[in-house]
This record gives sequence, structure tokens and C-alpha cells, in this order.
Amino acid sequence: MIKDQRLALAISIGLLPPIWAVVSGHFGITCGAVALICAGIYVSAGNKVELGLPMSLGFLLSDLMAVCAVWLMENLPFPGDANTFLTLAVLGFCAVLLCTRLDKVFFLPAVLSGWAVGLTVMGPLGFANLGTMPLQVGVAMLAGVWYAGWVVDVFSRLIGPKR
Repeated sequence: MIKDQRLALAISIGLLPPIWAVVSGHFGITCGAVALICAGIYVSAGNKVELGLPMSLGFLLSDLMAVCAVWLMENLPFPGDANTFLTLAVLGFCAVLLCTRLDKVFFLPAVLSGWAVGLTVMGPLGFANLGTMPLQVGVAMLAGVWYAGWVVDVFSRLIGPKR
């Protein structure tokens, strides 16, 4: 048993997320770092397992939103940056309305941050070249909540001092 909780957390973070980083590539997930971003959001929300499901659903919604946004930005008929502005404005507005009405189902910070992550990963690819990337992003997001977030927290509590 490790006597210092900070050391237990450092060992947990130093050991478990790198396993994901190595293993995820062997399963065809080329955006494994997305899990680390999502784990950071899980941790910043207080490592609350009861937020795991709404956070997971929020990340999956954000993945879908990113795919829709990529398609809309490419296909709306407006000039220049108008497509981007309209897409982001309307989808962001709808996401906030949906998540504030269904806050037990979707965790709004996961939706908004996950959407930004999804757009960062998928936007440069273009809709026609997305391939399996939405699936890869979704899997990485869930791994971030449940493996790099929850499992790391549980492991650090197991090897650390009792709180």
C-alpha cells in the first residue's frame, strides 16, 4: 500500500493511460489521445461515477454533432465562412437547449468539449474521408471516461491510502 495519495495517483496515471496509448493503435484507433482529453473532463467533474453515463452519452452526442457539422459546413450553400458560422451557431444553440432540458441524460460540458475535439479530429478530413473516424473517436471518448478516468481513479484508491 502506498502511503501518499499523490504518489498513488501519479503511479496510476503513469501506468494505465500509456497502456491505452499503446493498445488503442493495435485496435485501429488512430486518435487514442482523445481518451486522455475526455478523462481530463471526467476528472475535472470530480471523478463522479454517477456522471459516467451522462458524460458518455454527451460525448457520443458530440461525436454525432461533429459528423453533422462537417457535412453541413461542406454542403450549406452560403458564401465563405457563413456555412461555418451558421453550423456552429445552430448546433451549439440546439445542444445547449437539449442538454439543459435533459441534464440527467447528457452532460453539457462533455457535449461541448467533445464536439470541439470531434471537429478538430474530423474537420480536416472532410466528410467524404471520415471512414471509421467517428467510430474511433466515440470509442476513444468512452475509453477516456471509463478506462482513463474511472479505472485510473479506482486503481489509485486501491493502491493508495484509505480516504
